Amino acid sequence: MYPRSFKDTNGDGVGDLPGIREKIGYLSELGVNAVWLSPINTSPMLDFGYDISDYRGIDPLFGSMADFDALLAELHSNNIKLLLDLVVNHTSSLHPWFVEARSSRESAKRDWYIWREGVKDKPPHAAREGLHARGKVRGLVPPNNWQSVFGGPAWTWDDATGAWYLHSFLAEQPDLNWRNPEVKEAVFADIEFWLKKGVDGFRLDVVNLYFKDAQFRDNPLRLWGWRYPRPYEFQRHVHDMSQPEMHPLLKDLRQLLDRYNATSVGEVLVDFTGDPELAASYLGDGDELHMTFDFTLLYQKWNVADIAKTLRNWYAACGDNWPTLVLGNHDQDRAYSRHAKGKESDARAKILAALLLTAKGTPYLYYGDEIGMKNGKIARHELRDPVGIRFWPLTVSRDPARTPMLWNSAAGAGFSESQPWLPLNDDHADRNLEAQQVDNGSIWHWHRQLLALRKQHAALRRGDWSEIYGGKDVLAFRRTDERETIDVFLNFSDRASVIAPRTGEILLSSHGRTTMTNELAPYEAIMISLLPPN
Repeated sequence: MYPRSFKDTNGDGVGDLPGIREKIGYLSELGVNAVWLSPINTSPMLDFGYDISDYRGIDPLFGSMADFDALLAELHSNNIKLLLDLVVNHTSSLHPWFVEARSSRESAKRDWYIWREGVKDKPPHAAREGLHARGKVRGLVPPNNWQSVFGGPAWTWDDATGAWYLHSFLAEQPDLNWRNPEVKEAVFADIEFWLKKGVDGFRLDVVNLYFKDAQFRDNPLRLWGWRYPRPYEFQRHVHDMSQPEMHPLLKDLRQLLDRYNATSVGEVLVDFTGDPELAASYLGDGDELHMTFDFTLLYQKWNVADIAKTLRNWYAACGDNWPTLVLGNHDQDRAYSRHAKGKESDARAKILAALLLTAKGTPYLYYGDEIGMKNGKIARHELRDPVGIRFWPLTVSRDPARTPMLWNSAAGAGFSESQPWLPLNDDHADRNLEAQQVDNGSIWHWHRQLLALRKQHAALRRGDWSEIYGGKDVLAFRRTDERETIDVFLNFSDRASVIAPRTGEILLSSHGRTTMTNELAPYEAIMISLLPPN
């Protein structure tokens, strides 16, 4: 859930904690049993909360600590758990730690961040010169060629102390120095603050970035394989992320979380193809993170063979560890806009929902996907995302996936009575929750049915997964536990498809049928509980 965009109750056009609390009944009705919130901590909001200036504070934009406590208590009373976003690769430059660190070279917190001396002009090779040219300050270039994800060199010159500091994102988001044990102690104390309040776990932002190469070596260049022509993508990021020191740290974090029976899921930053082996590596031997995100499935096209291969590779990489399933989030285009094309767009959206909610793994559903929300159309003057603004007209802005939740057909879509912080989707008068709740064939009802089915059948929640043959255009797999076997067939085609006959009970069909046949309708999703042989 992106809190800014869920429900506004105080009329400032930005979603807030009381708004989430107001909709807990809706979450229960849908079938949600856990909520992950994007950051709600105190922040100057240059990266909309991912630049935290107080890990133990609630930003007034979202409400107060009392609002948070009330939200947590009511979620728990409705059997819904709460995960917070843990953003500890970097802080805001306004965090007291960094304010103190940049106050003097002799500051006690100087080594809490990553500082380097300047390098004299005339780098040793031309490729490095090109990458450094825009970062020159007073005849000095940054210490190496590392690039910020958000554009420009990953180093900013600090006039006051005459040194460069590292930031993987905005210059106002300096990276913490995780090689300093005092940083670990301080961050773990902040984590425990929330665990003592009863928070059920954390999503760890860019978890593979915490440690950087101790020698600060240049990244090698990459001349192909990029999605957008941004400087960051012209490097192979072998020295500024995914360092081996991360694994001992995660083992220690796991011990802390386990003491509170809390969970964790890590965002592993990779390129635009995904990397299941890397994502799974942060699960360790069941002693590091509880879950990680692999985004390979998110980047796949509408192709059964590729999707099946992606699932197969992800499960193999996880081994005995537990996988996740994800088709969208606050940083990616919405799944509906990527896949639900043409006149059968809602039918395609139902196939995606069935895939997410019946395959093996914990499914993460992005708010609004349950009603088929599309990317919003954001004019240049309406952009808020610093990445989208910097790289306009490239379509890299994250704003289109962050538009307000569409609750009803009113002028503010039930989100706010004021001008929302991002424009509403232009189809909100027709595509909204209220309209879909009275339509038994809607995407929303389909999600609700699937979530109810998961709760009713342990085989869908915890069962083993294996591929079965469904045909060229049909993704078919079997979920099995000690009590039940369920076959799932997902027809990705606008043509009917024949499957092998089965003896069993239809648990759910996107076309509403209850009679067994050996033919799937176009874009039909069906779950069948097999009867044991006589």
